[in-house]
Amino acid sequence: MPTTATRRKATVAALLRTTALSLLAAVAAVGVVGAGPAVAADGDVAWTVRTASNSYGAARSSYSYNVNPGGTVEDAMVVANRGTAALKLSVYAADGFTTDAGQLDLLTRDKKSVAIGAWAHAGTDSVVIQPGKTAQVPFRISVPGNATPGDYVGGVLTALTQANQAEGINVDRRLGIRIKLRVGGELTPDLVIEDFHVRYDGTLNPFGKGDATVSYRIHNTGNAALSGQQDVSVSGPFGMLRVRADEIAAPPELLPGESWDVTVPVHGVTPAVRLASTATLTPLLTDVSGSTTSLKPVRATAHGWAVPWMLTLAVAALIVVLVGALLYRRRSRSQRRTREDARVRDAVAKALRGQGTQTA
Repeated sequence: MPTTATRRKATVAALLRTTALSLLAAVAAVGVVGAGPAVAADGDVAWTVRTASNSYGAARSSYSYNVNPGGTVEDAMVVANRGTAALKLSVYAADGFTTDAGQLDLLTRDKKSVAIGAWAHAGTDSVVIQPGKTAQVPFRISVPGNATPGDYVGGVLTALTQANQAEGINVDRRLGIRIKLRVGGELTPDLVIEDFHVRYDGTLNPFGKGDATVSYRIHNTGNAALSGQQDVSVSGPFGMLRVRADEIAAPPELLPGESWDVTVPVHGVTPAVRLASTATLTPLLTDVSGSTTSLKPVRATAHGWAVPWMLTLAVAALIVVLVGALLYRRRSRSQRRTREDARVRDAVAKALRGQGTQTA
């Protein structure tokens, strides 16, 4: 029969397991609208969210605003119940961030928001929608007077909490619309290239070319959301034997303070002993209207070794053979000279002995 201590340990383990699974489920079940209405569906439960039509426009794909510090914005989200059962949805705002996959995501409700998620407040914390009906949910964004100028990204979310009887956990399914807010003031867009490295991978062919791998980190150190166009090349000393990388995918739009790791393969690189790799990054700034502007390119250079080891070994082996042949030739010549000297000495000695005999 289980003891009290055993039952307590089992209960704690079950609670920990339920909490961990709930957090994982809450993180996974999220959709953020960035290009038209989104829909969440599961059997008889389905709903959509879209922007409201008002003075800001109609059929918007997301929310975009220019607001000065201390200013406010009032807008609305339309939620439609496409299912066959009544829906009770929670409504809240959250800060946004870029995932490792390059997608925009929003913080879960248990994470603290400090920008849009803290400044935006819906007119209601929850909404009940009957099947086939829609509801307009107003929200208000109040920008603090001391807000730092620049870009902020977040979203307004609807969430449905459902119990998973099989697993004994609650799953949050979330559906929201992105909010991009530019706080007025001096805009200082800036991308930098950090942690730049180039590595060469050779080939067994002593006269062949190899591949280089260029890696670096793009860091948004400014106060504007930025993407960029990239160009990478690898060359030998004095810029000779330059090879450009194939077309490189643009990084996602990085929010202020965010970073993105880049790895670029460069094929057909000549092992010129000392390589120089150059990365050129052209920042792309998008305003709230969707217009994109190219900014001044940023460049960085890294160096690495590209020693042609197979060719070096082949040359070293050839040198060893040549030196060995030269030494052998010198030794043979020395031996022949020694034998010739000995033969001459023997002949002279023999001649001297013959003259002595005749004199006697």
